[in-house]
Amino acid sequence: DAQANQLAHQLRAWGVGPESRVGVCLERSAQLVVTLLGVLKAGGAYVPLEPSYPRERLKGMVEDTGATVVVTQRALEGLVTDTSARVLRWDADASLLSAQPRTPVRALAGPDSLAYVLFTSGSTGRPKGAMNAHRGVVNRLRWMQHEYGLTAEDAVLQKTPFSFDVSVWEFFWPLMTGARLVVARPGGHQEPAYLARLMAEQRVTTVHFVPSMLRAFVEEPGAERLPSLKRVVCSGEALPVESVRRTQERLPGVEVHNLYGPTEAAVDVSAWTCPRGEALRRVPIGKPIANTTLYVLDGRGRPVPVGVPGELYIGGVQVGRGYWARPELTAERFVPDAFSQTAGARLYRTGDKARWLEDGTVEYLGRLDFQVKLRGFRIELGEVESALRACPGVREAVALVREDSPGDARLVGYVTGDEQAQDSAALRAFLQQRLPEHMVPSVFMRLDALPLTTSGKLNRAALPAPDLT
Repeated sequence: DAQANQLAHQLRAWGVGPESRVGVCLERSAQLVVTLLGVLKAGGAYVPLEPSYPRERLKGMVEDTGATVVVTQRALEGLVTDTSARVLRWDADASLLSAQPRTPVRALAGPDSLAYVLFTSGSTGRPKGAMNAHRGVVNRLRWMQHEYGLTAEDAVLQKTPFSFDVSVWEFFWPLMTGARLVVARPGGHQEPAYLARLMAEQRVTTVHFVPSMLRAFVEEPGAERLPSLKRVVCSGEALPVESVRRTQERLPGVEVHNLYGPTEAAVDVSAWTCPRGEALRRVPIGKPIANTTLYVLDGRGRPVPVGVPGELYIGGVQVGRGYWARPELTAERFVPDAFSQTAGARLYRTGDKARWLEDGTVEYLGRLDFQVKLRGFRIELGEVESALRACPGVREAVALVREDSPGDARLVGYVTGDEQAQDSAALRAFLQQRLPEHMVPSVFMRLDALPLTTSGKLNRAALPAPDLT
């Protein structure tokens, strides 16, 4: 807390206040937690800059948000120095920070001030920054505490990369309730064996998994020997019934909760607790959480009856402020709330297909567009395709997530073009300079021509399965 105060004083001295954006380029560590607190104490909004991202992408995020300061360390500053932002390094500038007071700064930010800007994949080839205010985030955290009730005896594992919104509650929920925050080592979120050991050693009671990672974790030797574990929270992609059954079988006494929500609406907006001892046919995304509303609407914005599919819309206090510096896209996805009596209220169009069930819960049925989820990562296929078309030798490009073997979903890139387009290593190297690793296809296929329907449109269903041998 004292270190966060010192950082906040320094940021204030450099002009950071409400609505200021501050880039944070650090590996997962206690220092990262201190930095996020310091930025919020100063009244600013943090912009996560994952050190694993390509340098050009990080530069674009800093310039796009107009971040005035980037907080980092000497080993990582090369990723962010070629921007207009001022760089503050924890190690090299230690004397500057230590000279600042350890007492709190005067609070300037209010409930509707910007809290963070998280970048998500963009369908036009340009990532978009989703903005959320303090009011919505605090509502989400207070609901979670009311629902699950952490105490000083609890320990929450923080393992989600901080560029993803699940990390928001992993960081701040335990700290605001007096529970213990256990920070996994960088890259540790991808290692089930390490996570099982850490959770046992640190007596972790609460952990989050995307369903695909949960499937791997519950089969890890040692996962069944976690006496402290109370609850597993799932979100980020559809939760299969089989994953719930296997988790309850391997982790007796552990609650499984399925949460749903987009980055544009302060993390999660619905929740459902998976019952034990029932033969589930589906895992719904549940009912709206406190101070939020869900609507399933048809193409003309009218509510549909129970059981009828439509597009899922979100209303209430957690609807975000839109996309940074993207007014047209904001107007398209954040629309006036015709069902609210509150002036200026908006609904967020999720693009998700859903339906109401008879028990008042909502069932997720997939996407209405070409956005996909892969291992919990949200990917706009249009952004991958745009990057592929920029590769030397590529004429046309299509990206697709395929699951030709159960549980083995992968991103596949299909290209047409000259001989250069046949060099998978060159394609991968080119994309790695422009896209995060999770958006780089694991398989590339060069085709003579893309398959078309009789009307001349791309026939995605006719794209061939890759030969993985």
